[in-house]
Amino acid sequence: MLLDEDRVATATATYPSIVPPNDLRLPDALTIKHGPAPLLARFVLRGDRAVRDMGIRLRIRDDFDELAYINKQEVAKGTWFPLINMFHPDYTDLAPENSFWLSGEDDSGNIVLTWAARVFYWPDSSLRQHAGLFLCEKTNRPYPYHATPEAAAAMEAIRGVVFWGGSLWIHPDFRHHRLSQVAGRLGRAFAVSRWPLDWIMCFVQPPIVQSGVAAGYGYRHMTRGIFFPGSVYGDLEVFVVSLSAEEAYEDFAEFMAAELAAASASTPGSGMRRLQTVTRTSSVDVFQGSSSLS
Repeated sequence: MLLDEDRVATATATYPSIVPPNDLRLPDALTIKHGPAPLLARFVLRGDRAVRDMGIRLRIRDDFDELAYINKQEVAKGTWFPLINMFHPDYTDLAPENSFWLSGEDDSGNIVLTWAARVFYWPDSSLRQHAGLFLCEKTNRPYPYHATPEAAAAMEAIRGVVFWGGSLWIHPDFRHHRLSQVAGRLGRAFAVSRWPLDWIMCFVQPPIVQSGVAAGYGYRHMTRGIFFPGSVYGDLEVFVVSLSAEEAYEDFAEFMAAELAAASASTPGSGMRRLQTVTRTSSVDVFQGSSSLS
């Protein structure tokens, strides 16, 4: 399935949003324009503190050339797979208005975690028409794919302002600490505060769903049957996993009450600072990381 150039331009249109300066710490970059402000502020503060207690400081960035450089270095070391094209600046139009990536730095300033996101504005179409952007080729040309009727129906429902996450990578020294569950949710919380999202989604390999990892990341809807034949990764099948913005708010509250509360109780000196000192509020996986496709 390919789109003509006009439809691709519409698919990648920029949705207006507040753009923070590049390379700010996550709490400092947070301006809550959309969603439940008290919940999002609490979640970001507590989640950021939990990650800091693991020895990592999170930053919001939009310099995707740097992400591509880091990926190239880590691929050479054998700790990461090549960056998926939809997050690579050589293959698609990435702008501060429609994308960002999360970097995690250790105490020496080394980047030991990444996670990236795109926001698409599809008022008159859906993921079904644009799924080929996942493996886009030069000048945003979508890669051909086919889908089962069930998968096509699931993708047709994902429309409006759509957040597509991926590019999760964690340095081997920091793996096996459930860090990915916290970091992914923090990236989503930043996104729902900045854009009026309708859906949050990504593509993952079948084992990620079958092992329960996707559910651990908070995704509520999971449908297999999307195929990218003859790709650079072989004949590829993925699941589409998703949740609505309202479901994301519920997930943040549940995760904060369970996982973050337990982490806070077991970590000395992990109290929260006052919200107004660190945030401004208004009213209202190619093969990524160790195992996922997003």
